[in-house]
Amino acid sequence: MSELIEDARQLPRRTTPTWEVELLISGVAVFAMLQLPGWLDDRMFALAPRLGDEWLSVLRLSYFYAKSAAVVLAATFALHLLLRAQWIALVGTHSVYPLGIRLDRLKMGPIQRAIEEARPDSTMEAIERADNRASIVFAIGVSVALIIASVCIGFCGTLLVATLATRMLGWQVDPLVTMCVVFGLFMVPFALATWLDHQFGARLRAGSPARRLIAGLLRLYTRIGMGRRNNRIVAILGSNGGERRMMAVVVGVMLAAIIGVVVADLLARDGSRFGSYAQLPDSDMLALHPAHYDDQRDPGRDAPLPYVQSAIITGPYLQLVVPYRPNRDEAAMRIACATRTQGLAGEALAAARLACLQDLHPVTLDGKPLKDLRYDIASDPRSDRPALLAMIDVRDLPRGRHELHVGRPSRAGRKPDQGTPDPGYDAIAFWR
Repeated sequence: MSELIEDARQLPRRTTPTWEVELLISGVAVFAMLQLPGWLDDRMFALAPRLGDEWLSVLRLSYFYAKSAAVVLAATFALHLLLRAQWIALVGTHSVYPLGIRLDRLKMGPIQRAIEEARPDSTMEAIERADNRASIVFAIGVSVALIIASVCIGFCGTLLVATLATRMLGWQVDPLVTMCVVFGLFMVPFALATWLDHQFGARLRAGSPARRLIAGLLRLYTRIGMGRRNNRIVAILGSNGGERRMMAVVVGVMLAAIIGVVVADLLARDGSRFGSYAQLPDSDMLALHPAHYDDQRDPGRDAPLPYVQSAIITGPYLQLVVPYRPNRDEAAMRIACATRTQGLAGEALAAARLACLQDLHPVTLDGKPLKDLRYDIASDPRSDRPALLAMIDVRDLPRGRHELHVGRPSRAGRKPDQGTPDPGYDAIAFWR
């Protein structure tokens, strides 16, 4: 009995030797990882309105992969701390009660007692399973995050190069399509060599040209990081715990993280997508968006829409701010302003571009065009992004509701949605 009590007061001999380091890393890093997704959200919302569609694709892809890796690490460290806490609780409980579970003191029927007594399970075995479970969760989470980070570097790097190439060479090709084609061409030889090795490798003669070709391809891909030993943690877990099961876990965690990040991004951009609002009228023209009013909008999260100072205008002038949106204005100006700005430079070029922007963003008040509208170049004071500013005299407007329509250019190369066509303007209601 004394030996049993003495053994219970010590850690099991097969305890994972890295448990202290695992706890240290998880305890220190979990708080940083929990804050990292929010930091990435802020950077994404701050940069997105400054970029056109091509560069926005690079930013979005980088954001989705980076946030997915951060979410995986945050979940891994939090779950690992919980599992390590369970393990510590088991070790502590075993040291206090070294005799383990005393079934004779538990109230059970004869059938359940027979089932429990037939299970050859000791507290030491439960402690060892909890220890191993925590270490495996830590290893899987870190490995999946590293895989996502590697994919992010590969995909986003290729997309960045493809975007630069299409812009510099003037190709009329979608950079995202170019990236997919490049990756397809890169992966086809590896997939083909792997399939041929599985199907015919055992039947190919040593030294034959086909065997040398397959071996050369597989050796090349192994050297650039696609060998089975390159991710040693996943290889060890897969070879000992079942390859299919391990790959299902790795792929499942990756997909869950990426899909979760994409869905969260959609909900952050349009919260009305979530909830039982099937019968609520779905019309942008009937809705009052907080982003259209400076005293209600969130410049860090709202889309860069035209806005006025408030829904209720008490002063003599309506201050209309139209943010410059590269994904719409840049492409439209290349098409509409090319002839007007040809051969101009300096102040003349700037004035011609401002006049072109004014034509792209006409304004109507209660259905009547504002012919004396004048835009000035300004900036959003709360986001420091370029914008157009117009001061509209509303002293003669009668009391009540009024509506401002601010024209916007359509996105180049995009077909309008047949279900919800783009009206071509932003509607801002206000009251005098």
